[in-house]
Amino acid sequence: MKPKLLLLVLALQCAWIGYTVATQEHALAAGKIILLETRRVDPRDLLRGDYLILNYKISDVPMNLFSPPAPKDLPYGTKILVALAPGTNRFWEITRASTNGLIATADEILVRGRSENPWWNTTNAVHITYGIEKYFVAEGQGNPAGKLTVQAVVTASGRAKIKEVFVDGRPYVEAMKGERQ
Repeated sequence: MKPKLLLLVLALQCAWIGYTVATQEHALAAGKIILLETRRVDPRDLLRGDYLILNYKISDVPMNLFSPPAPKDLPYGTKILVALAPGTNRFWEITRASTNGLIATADEILVRGRSENPWWNTTNAVHITYGIEKYFVAEGQGNPAGKLTVQAVVTASGRAKIKEVFVDGRPYVEAMKGERQ
Protein backbone atom coordinates (compact mmCIF):
# COMPACT_ATOMS: atom_id res chain seq x y z
CA MET A 1 0.00 0.00 0.00
CA LYS A 2 2.76 2.49 0.87
CA PRO A 3 4.60 2.11 -2.49
CA LYS A 4 1.32 2.85 -4.31
CA LEU A 5 0.77 5.97 -2.19
CA LEU A 6 4.34 7.12 -2.85
CA LEU A 7 3.88 6.59 -6.60
CA LEU A 8 0.61 8.52 -6.51
CA VAL A 9 2.25 11.46 -4.72
CA LEU A 10 5.16 11.46 -7.20
CA ALA A 11 2.76 11.26 -10.15
CA LEU A 12 0.73 14.21 -8.82
CA GLN A 13 3.88 16.28 -8.32
CA CYS A 14 5.08 15.50 -11.85
CA ALA A 15 1.65 16.34 -13.25
CA TRP A 16 1.65 19.68 -11.41
CA ILE A 17 5.13 20.57 -12.71
CA GLY A 18 4.14 19.53 -16.23
CA TYR A 19 0.95 21.60 -16.09
CA THR A 20 2.88 24.66 -14.85
CA VAL A 21 5.44 24.38 -17.64
CA ALA A 22 2.76 23.80 -20.27
CA THR A 23 0.71 26.86 -19.21
CA GLN A 24 3.81 29.10 -19.17
CA GLU A 25 4.91 27.92 -22.62
CA HIS A 26 1.39 28.29 -24.00
CA ALA A 27 1.25 31.88 -22.71
CA LEU A 28 4.55 32.71 -24.43
CA ALA A 29 3.45 31.08 -27.69
CA ALA A 30 -0.13 32.35 -27.89
CA GLY A 31 0.05 35.81 -26.30
CA LYS A 32 0.34 39.20 -28.01
CA ILE A 33 3.94 40.44 -28.19
CA ILE A 34 4.54 44.06 -27.16
CA LEU A 35 7.67 46.20 -26.71
CA LEU A 36 8.00 48.21 -23.49
CA GLU A 37 10.30 51.07 -22.59
CA THR A 38 12.10 50.82 -19.23
CA ARG A 39 13.79 53.15 -16.77
CA ARG A 40 17.07 52.23 -15.08
CA VAL A 41 17.00 50.96 -11.48
CA ASP A 42 19.89 49.50 -9.43
CA PRO A 43 19.93 45.73 -10.16
CA ARG A 44 22.05 44.29 -7.34
CA ASP A 45 20.84 42.15 -4.44
CA LEU A 46 23.38 40.12 -2.50
CA LEU A 47 20.81 37.68 -1.09
CA ARG A 48 18.93 36.80 -4.29
CA GLY A 49 21.72 36.93 -6.85
CA ASP A 50 21.91 39.05 -9.94
CA TYR A 51 18.75 40.36 -11.46
CA LEU A 52 17.43 43.48 -13.08
CA ILE A 53 14.70 45.55 -11.51
CA LEU A 54 12.67 46.83 -14.42
CA ASN A 55 10.64 49.99 -14.04
CA TYR A 56 8.47 50.66 -17.07
CA LYS A 57 7.18 53.86 -18.55
CA ILE A 58 3.71 52.27 -18.30
CA SER A 59 4.19 51.72 -14.53
CA ASP A 60 3.08 55.25 -13.70
CA VAL A 61 -0.48 55.82 -14.88
CA PRO A 62 -1.63 59.47 -14.81
CA MET A 63 -4.84 59.98 -12.86
CA ASN A 64 -6.53 61.70 -15.82
CA LEU A 65 -6.40 58.41 -17.79
CA PHE A 66 -8.72 56.62 -15.33
CA SER A 67 -12.29 56.10 -16.45
CA PRO A 68 -14.28 56.44 -14.25
CA PRO A 69 -12.01 58.75 -12.23
CA ALA A 70 -10.15 56.93 -9.46
CA PRO A 71 -9.22 58.39 -6.07
CA LYS A 72 -5.59 59.54 -5.82
CA ASP A 73 -5.01 57.34 -2.76
CA LEU A 74 -5.90 53.93 -4.21
CA PRO A 75 -5.34 51.22 -1.59
CA TYR A 76 -2.29 49.00 -2.02
CA GLY A 77 -3.02 45.99 -4.22
CA THR A 78 -6.05 47.44 -6.01
CA LYS A 79 -6.60 45.56 -9.27
CA ILE A 80 -6.22 47.85 -12.27
CA LEU A 81 -6.76 47.21 -15.97
CA VAL A 82 -4.55 49.25 -18.28
CA ALA A 83 -5.24 49.61 -22.00
CA LEU A 84 -2.10 49.83 -24.15
CA ALA A 85 -1.80 50.79 -27.80
CA PRO A 86 1.19 51.06 -30.15
CA GLY A 87 2.91 54.41 -29.70
CA THR A 88 6.02 56.04 -31.04
CA ASN A 89 9.20 54.06 -31.78
CA ARG A 90 7.32 50.71 -31.66
CA PHE A 91 6.77 51.04 -27.88
CA TRP A 92 3.32 50.45 -26.41
CA GLU A 93 1.82 53.28 -24.36
CA ILE A 94 -1.08 53.76 -21.97
CA THR A 95 -4.32 54.99 -23.49
CA ARG A 96 -6.62 54.55 -20.49
CA ALA A 97 -7.01 52.67 -17.21
CA SER A 98 -9.75 51.55 -14.86
CA THR A 99 -10.32 49.85 -11.54
CA ASN A 100 -13.51 48.45 -13.12
CA GLY A 101 -13.77 46.49 -16.34
CA LEU A 102 -12.46 47.76 -19.66
CA ILE A 103 -13.12 46.57 -23.18
CA ALA A 104 -10.18 46.80 -25.58
CA THR A 105 -10.62 48.52 -28.91
CA ALA A 106 -9.20 46.99 -32.10
CA ASP A 107 -5.71 48.46 -31.64
CA GLU A 108 -5.48 48.03 -27.85
CA ILE A 109 -4.57 45.23 -25.47
CA LEU A 110 -5.47 45.04 -21.80
CA VAL A 111 -2.86 44.36 -19.12
CA ARG A 112 -3.68 43.53 -15.50
CA GLY A 113 -1.74 45.16 -12.70
CA ARG A 114 -1.94 46.14 -9.05
CA SER A 115 -1.44 49.49 -7.39
CA GLU A 116 1.63 49.98 -5.25
CA ASN A 117 1.96 51.79 -1.93
CA PRO A 118 0.53 55.29 -2.39
CA TRP A 119 2.47 56.89 0.49
CA TRP A 120 5.55 57.71 -1.59
CA ASN A 121 3.63 58.89 -4.65
CA THR A 122 4.03 62.66 -4.96
CA THR A 123 3.01 62.84 -8.61
CA ASN A 124 -0.50 62.87 -9.99
CA ALA A 125 -0.17 59.23 -11.07
CA VAL A 126 -0.69 55.73 -9.72
CA HIS A 127 2.30 53.39 -9.66
CA ILE A 128 1.34 49.93 -10.93
CA THR A 129 3.18 46.61 -10.94
CA TYR A 130 2.46 44.03 -13.64
CA GLY A 131 4.46 41.07 -12.34
CA ILE A 132 7.26 41.65 -14.87
CA GLU A 133 9.46 43.92 -12.79
CA LYS A 134 12.27 41.41 -12.14
CA TYR A 135 14.48 39.66 -14.68
CA PHE A 136 17.04 37.20 -13.30
CA VAL A 137 20.39 37.02 -15.12
CA ALA A 138 23.61 35.01 -14.99
CA GLU A 139 25.98 35.84 -12.15
CA GLY A 140 28.12 38.89 -12.85
CA GLN A 141 25.84 40.14 -15.62
CA GLY A 142 23.41 42.26 -13.65
CA ASN A 143 24.66 45.74 -14.49
CA PRO A 144 24.40 46.44 -18.21
CA ALA A 145 25.44 49.75 -19.71
CA GLY A 146 22.89 50.98 -22.23
CA LYS A 147 19.19 51.43 -22.78
CA LEU A 148 17.05 48.50 -21.63
CA THR A 149 13.87 47.54 -23.45
CA VAL A 150 11.60 44.56 -22.86
CA GLN A 151 9.67 42.38 -25.25
CA ALA A 152 6.69 41.10 -23.27
CA VAL A 153 3.87 38.73 -24.05
CA VAL A 154 0.35 39.55 -22.90
CA THR A 155 -2.14 36.71 -22.68
CA ALA A 156 -5.84 37.04 -23.47
CA SER A 157 -6.50 37.24 -19.71
CA GLY A 158 -4.21 40.29 -19.41
CA ARG A 159 -1.23 38.66 -17.74
CA ALA A 160 2.15 39.95 -18.89
CA LYS A 161 5.31 37.83 -19.09
CA ILE A 162 8.82 38.83 -20.13
CA LYS A 163 9.84 37.20 -23.39
CA GLU A 164 13.18 38.93 -23.93
CA VAL A 165 15.21 41.86 -22.60
CA PHE A 166 17.30 44.01 -24.92
CA VAL A 167 20.28 46.30 -24.25
CA ASP A 168 20.57 49.01 -26.91
CA GLY A 169 18.43 46.88 -29.23
CA ARG A 170 20.53 43.71 -28.86
CA PRO A 171 19.33 40.65 -26.90
CA TYR A 172 20.56 40.81 -23.30
CA VAL A 173 22.74 37.68 -23.50
CA GLU A 174 24.50 38.88 -26.67
CA ALA A 175 25.00 42.39 -25.30
CA MET A 176 26.51 41.10 -22.06
CA LYS A 177 28.89 38.76 -23.93
CA GLY A 178 30.13 41.78 -25.89
CA GLU A 179 30.72 43.73 -22.64
CA ARG A 180 32.77 40.93 -21.06
CA GLN A 181 35.22 40.65 -23.98
